Parts: sequence; structure tokens; C-alpha cells
Amino acid sequence: MKLTAYTQAIKQLKAAILSSRYRAAVLANKELLTLYFNVGKLITEKSQQGKWGDKILIQLSADLQHELPGLKGFSVTNIKRMRLFYQQWNSYFLVGQSATNPIGPTPSDQLKKTKKIANKFTISPTLSDQLAQQFFLVSFSHHCEILVKTISLEERQFYIAGIATEYWSLDTLKHHINNKLFKKKGKLPNNFNTTIANTDLRAKALQAFKDEYLLDFINIEDPDEEDEKVIESEIVRNIKKFIHSIGADFAFIGNQYRVIVDEEEYFIDLLFFNRKLQCLVAFELKKGKFKPAYVGQLNFYLSALDDMIKQPHEQPSIGIILCKEKSNKTVEFCFRDMTKPMGVATYKTSKQLPKQYKNVLPDVETLKKLMD
Repeated sequence: MKLTAYTQAIKQLKAAILSSRYRAAVLANKELLTLYFNVGKLITEKSQQGKWGDKILIQLSADLQHELPGLKGFSVTNIKRMRLFYQQWNSYFLVGQSATNPIGPTPSDQLKKTKKIANKFTISPTLSDQLAQQFFLVSFSHHCEILVKTISLEERQFYIAGIATEYWSLDTLKHHINNKLFKKKGKLPNNFNTTIANTDLRAKALQAFKDEYLLDFINIEDPDEEDEKVIESEIVRNIKKFIHSIGADFAFIGNQYRVIVDEEEYFIDLLFFNRKLQCLVAFELKKGKFKPAYVGQLNFYLSALDDMIKQPHEQPSIGIILCKEKSNKTVEFCFRDMTKPMGVATYKTSKQLPKQYKNVLPDVETLKKLMD
């Protein structure tokens, strides 16, 4: 057997194994979600009948541990989450009928028979086919985080889609929810409608950027004294956290990226490549309020990137100005006659106190003296 043929066979076997494992994991996750849904259904129904209160859940958890030593996932807290899972999603699912066999008298006996209950667990036609496919790709822990932290169905669908398509970890999901990604995604002031002709690419670009980024990993004692170089240095030092903030599809190329035009050097603050958009993305950091002059500078950088750095198969470069404050109307006027795709976003370096509280609390030095 030739080496190339053997190598190809290995690649095919690897792909088959990984594909099989993925399908098995999806099926296992669906089975687990079905079980948890039905546990929640049983507990809810018993509670509504006045037969079970929260105290019996403690007994239920203990009985299950006794019946199935080493059983994981059925703590009192988790059982309450199963109840929440059912109560929040039951109106959106088509569920099979209960088993004909009577349920035993004790909580543990009842729970052991829940696998016979509602084996059919499918999305109602009132929801989209996309959600039907994505719902079972999301772990129970992810679902619980979404249910606790969000209210609207639209927002929940948004985060479920993000987990299913971008493989967010639980920590990443928490970060996006705390940073209110749902409200900020696609809200970036931009000129994409006039500079990106491809409809599909334009839609992807709109979803790739946010109106505001929380850079809470940057620690600066006095935010009013922020310096662009300090912010850039902190971003590079915490590049993984910054990518979590801007999105998993970004790959970092470098900071102070040099381009030479007419024998003169110019430096782009941060340069990335976006895999989904298949284009270079330049970020320019500005410590204060947005100024119209920033747009001309960024337009120049994007022209240089497209002419000298962009590969033939890649899409035109996109630029983002990241500043402390902006006026959307000013941004709109600045973009009207620009030919390169650009947007303007703001950033926060911390969850700052409202202005009315700044003088109420003691400053850092006073706090140190009080602690001493």
C-alpha cells in the first residue's frame, strides 16, 4: 500500500470515528434532556395536585442516591432546575402520553419510571425548524443558564443558536449573557449596506460585530487617564479574553501591524482575520470620543490592506473604530461617501459606577488607610 493511500485511509477512518462520536454525543444529550424534561413534568404535576412540596425533593434526591449509589446530576438543586426546564419549555413541545402502568407510591419509584413517560420529545410547529435542530445540541447546564438569565423566547433562541453553531463553553455563554450580547449584536453603526454588495456576506458582517464591547479584563485605576497604548498592551496581553469579547471566529494576526505606502510606515493598532467573513479586520483604538478624522485614517489603512496584504480569494477588509464615546449621527455623516466597509463601536474597561455615586464612596487611598 502506498503511503499516500494509507494516509488517506487514516484520514477517512478518523473522520468516520469523530462523526460517529459526535452523533452518539448528540443522541446521548437528547436522551438526557428528555429524561430531565420528564422529571420536571412529574414534579410539576405532583406539586399542582398538592401532593409534593419542596421538602419532598430532599427525600427524592436522597432516595435516588440510595437506590443508585454514585448517581450524579440529581441533587436537590438540579431537580429544581429540571422542574424549571419543564415549566419554561413545556408549552413549546409535543410530548407523548404517560405510560399505562401505574406509578408506585414513593418518589423514587415514580422517578425510576419516568423513562416510560413522554419518550416522544419534539419541538412544536410553533417554533422554527432551526431551533428544533439546535435545541438538543445544547447541554442541560447551558439551558439552565439561559433560562435563569433571560426571559424572552427570541433571546433564548439567540443564545441556543450561538452555542450550537459556535460551540460556546458555559463560561463563554455566561460572558455573552452578562455582556448583553443579544441586545448589542448587529447594532453596530456601519456603512455595510453601501460597501458590501453580497447580501449573505453583508448579513454575516452585521452579526459579526457589536455596538459595545466590555473589556473588563483591563485594569486601569483611573479610567479618565486611559492611554491608547496601555489599552492596546492590555488587550494583547489578554488576547484570548479579547477574542471572547469580539467573537470566536476571529484569529489574531498582530498589533501595530506595519504597512508601507510610498516608502512611509503606517501602523494598524490591531489586525485580525475573521474566518466566517473570510477577510482581514482592522481595529483602531481611540481613548476618547469619536472624531470624523478617524474615518479617513481607517479608510486609508483598509485601502493599503486590500492592495498589499489581502489574498486574492479573500473578501475586502473591514475596519472597526473602537472608542470611548460616539454620536451615531456623526458616524452616519462620516460614512456617507466612504468606499470601505467600516463600523464604530464603543468599549468599557470595567463595569463602572454611575457618575452620581463616584463621590459617595471613598477613593483608593482612603480605603487603604481604613483597612490599615
